[in-house]
Amino acid sequence: MDARVGQQSIKRRLAFLVGGAAIALIAVLLYLNSGSVRLDSAVASGKLPKRISDSEFWKMVTDFSEPGGSFYYDNFLSNEIGYQEVIPDLRKTVKPGGAYLGVGPEQNFTYIAALQPRMAFIIDIRRQNMIEHLLYKAFMEIASNRADFVSLLFARPRPANLDNGSTAEALFRAYKTSNPNSDLFERNLMMALDHLKDHGISLSLGDQASMRKVYNAFFESGPDISYTFSGNTPMPGRGMPSYSELMTATDGWGKNWGYLATEEQFETIQDLERNNMIVPLVGDFAGDKTIRRIGQYVKDHQAIVTTFYLSNVEQYLFQQDDDWSRFYGNTSTLPTDPTSMFIRSTAGRKFFGSGPRRRRLKTLTSPVEDLVRAFNADQIHSYSDVLGTPNSIN
Repeated sequence: MDARVGQQSIKRRLAFLVGGAAIALIAVLLYLNSGSVRLDSAVASGKLPKRISDSEFWKMVTDFSEPGGSFYYDNFLSNEIGYQEVIPDLRKTVKPGGAYLGVGPEQNFTYIAALQPRMAFIIDIRRQNMIEHLLYKAFMEIASNRADFVSLLFARPRPANLDNGSTAEALFRAYKTSNPNSDLFERNLMMALDHLKDHGISLSLGDQASMRKVYNAFFESGPDISYTFSGNTPMPGRGMPSYSELMTATDGWGKNWGYLATEEQFETIQDLERNNMIVPLVGDFAGDKTIRRIGQYVKDHQAIVTTFYLSNVEQYLFQQDDDWSRFYGNTSTLPTDPTSMFIRSTAGRKFFGSGPRRRRLKTLTSPVEDLVRAFNADQIHSYSDVLGTPNSIN
């Protein structure tokens, strides 16, 4: 054999072996990385169930809840247009699995779809918020897909040109021209109540009236409903983002994490609802029961709270005697780890849309354990101290 040919053959074999080793190494690293994600999820989730029965779900709602209170507005939906902007950083920190805690209406679905907890608890002092989440639950469990769900939510006939691949923009553009239908409204409301009753959730006449009130707001306003606007009745602070604006917003980098952005993201929430793993509760952040009962439940299942979305509730707690102190005392009982994060909103200097009332809320995140340590060290005395908690991301 020619020496040069032999050398070329040896080089080709070496290149093959080196290339094969590199591919094998990459495969091992990918396997280990995927394994670590699964391990993180398992550690965060502990022994939390993947499904709870209808009777367990309703017992938890009733046993964990506190007496309802009031708030200035109905809060049919979020007013935080930029709340997706922290999601990319949160996904680098927050473990999948575990328990998610939150407050308010639909913005929780987007955080849940993006952060992938095993279980979620939505706490709000307004009983009406719990009723609104039960309406969402019924419609999500009944709907075949996003387009059907939006039809149910706004009591409008489904446009013919939508499919599972439709973007959020296409979805809401189509429903903007679909007219409200009073027959659909009555039929859908009864269907929701019957669906809940079939699953062991029998609402009082007062709760049924509250559900009618919530649903009527969505029916009258359609996708244009906003935080402080229902039908033709504007309230102080108008100029808030509409439902369609919230559902077509992005994280600032072009990615829409909204729960209605894709069929997959919607199905994440739909599956959790069908498995009774999104539990709406009536609770006071400064109360002596709801947060502590959730914490004990998560501890009993050897899991952790991975995320606690607060909106701007803390701001109000600092205006109500020592409610802020009681809340942080409650928070200190939650099982967490260094990756557990608060998400909070506060008034920022940026604006969205036009007009002086279009103030833009700023979203911040910070580790739960940092704030608990600061509270225990007597370093928290004002809302400004909270916003100055180290490691905040905005």
